Amino acid sequence: MPSRTAYRGTAPLPAHPALSAPETGSATAAGADRAQPVLGLAGLTFVIPLSFLVAFGAGGAEASLRVLGPLTTFALPAVAMIAFWWEDWPGSALRAGWSGLTDTLIVAAAGVALAVAGQAVVSRIDLRALVDAQPGTGHIPTFPSTMPLAVGAFTAILQLTLVSEGWPLRGLGRFRSGLTAVALSYAAGTAGYLLFVDVDDAAAAGTPLHDPGGPFPAGVYGAWLTALGVWQMVFFVALRGRPFSGIRRRGHRLAAGNMAVIVLGWATYAVLRHAFGWETDRITAVCGTVITAVLIVGMLFEAWPATRLRPLPGRTCALVLMGAVAALLYWTLSAYARSVVWLHATPDEWVTFTALNGIGTGVILHVAIWRRWPVIAGAAGRPDGARPAADRRSDRDGEPT
Repeated sequence: MPSRTAYRGTAPLPAHPALSAPETGSATAAGADRAQPVLGLAGLTFVIPLSFLVAFGAGGAEASLRVLGPLTTFALPAVAMIAFWWEDWPGSALRAGWSGLTDTLIVAAAGVALAVAGQAVVSRIDLRALVDAQPGTGHIPTFPSTMPLAVGAFTAILQLTLVSEGWPLRGLGRFRSGLTAVALSYAAGTAGYLLFVDVDDAAAAGTPLHDPGGPFPAGVYGAWLTALGVWQMVFFVALRGRPFSGIRRRGHRLAAGNMAVIVLGWATYAVLRHAFGWETDRITAVCGTVITAVLIVGMLFEAWPATRLRPLPGRTCALVLMGAVAALLYWTLSAYARSVVWLHATPDEWVTFTALNGIGTGVILHVAIWRRWPVIAGAAGRPDGARPAADRRSDRDGEPT
């Protein structure tokens, strides 16, 4: 069996995704200090228009939530595959601009295919319901019916990619490991839906919507998964694997990381739901904005200006910045959402959708897939958002940097 082998001229797959790999030196941080915050601010010219397109592009806020919400959520495992497993392949074999466009088209096609498969699981394949916010009698809108499955699949691929360090799949090589990761995460999302989700009887009555009969309402299941996602991001993006990276034995390290993320995710949900009395939609929205804030500060802005400080105060500063950005995001998006009349959704559902699927996905696309093009001309970006040193540029055509 190959060990992280190269695929058709690409570099070997590293042991860790670049986004969560432990930092090994100060050269990257020094380069980020020189480039930031200009690099991150310039990236917002890509992220903000894309987030507006996602949030409103299907005919308004509610229509976009009901149509683009499921499609973009089902596309997220493909985003993770290209960004963190294939590391921009196959777009890396093309010129800048065409590279990001090609990868984005692959993501879009995968989102449609996985959404259709999701329809088959929760009800039946219905292409009209896939693209119509008001499909009419006899049709099951994909929002919210398919969302628990879609969110479960994305949570699973992040758990596999970040928390479990891609083990043992990264030994399969770049191409096969990415496809296998998507397949396993989708299977895990499907199993989670069938085992744990209970569909409201009134919503399912007289429709082809299947009720798995699980122990948890869909809202509870989704809120817990999003709370779990917060700790995935905090430990393995904001803190680059700390404190688990200090555990030398891989088995112990992976067990500790997985256990901590799952337990803290459940504890976060329990505190917000029972101690604070928040509704599940609000829990999901707040956790979604925290995840997005981690991506903005840690990936788009490369933790600037915290990188100018010593390690411990720097990490503390970065976490405080992430909390502040999350609060600002939730306040801003909620202020707009509560000014809209909603017929089949809630303001917090739109906040979650816009934060995660619009802004958060936009950050990943811009940094890890488009490699910050056109802000950085050429294939000079790195999947963790850092600018590489000039002497590290590939001398092989098509090799990811």
